Amino acid sequence: MVKRIFWFCAGLATGLVVASKASGYVRSHTPRMAREFVLGPDQDNVALRTLGSLVEDFKKNFADKEAEMNNSYAEKFGNR
Repeated sequence: MVKRIFWFCAGLATGLVVASKASGYVRSHTPRMAREFVLGPDQDNVALRTLGSLVEDFKKNFADKEAEMNNSYAEKFGNR
């Protein structure tokens, strides 16, 4: 179990370093207009905006599924 945790942490750290270096390389070797088109004007918070969007999508889908299940339950057991 300790080996798995070690290798997971090592892989996570390696991934973070590679992603950071790749992001820096892209920022330094891409024209400003192209970066703004792809990443938006606020390029420093791309990861935070992406994570926020994922959380919003999850919450929306969770609420939709909950409403669907509640309606299904009401139709099945509500008319007794």
